[in-house]
Amino acid sequence: MSTKSNNKINVPEARAAMDKFKMEAASEVGVNLKEGYNGDLTSREAGSVGGQMVKKMIESYEKSL
Repeated sequence: MSTKSNNKINVPEARAAMDKFKMEAASEVGVNLKEGYNGDLTSREAGSVGGQMVKKMIESYEKSL
């Protein structure tokens, strides 16, 4: 099994900002992410991080309207 991510970022320069954003979202929902491989997370934990990221992106967009 490979640990390389297949996720693609459209703007490569944004990788560091997205990683920081992901760590912040994980912290807010109480999931302990570490740099690199996080395959030991449950689906529920990983989903809660993704959901928090989407929630924050929607809030940001709504504020910009």
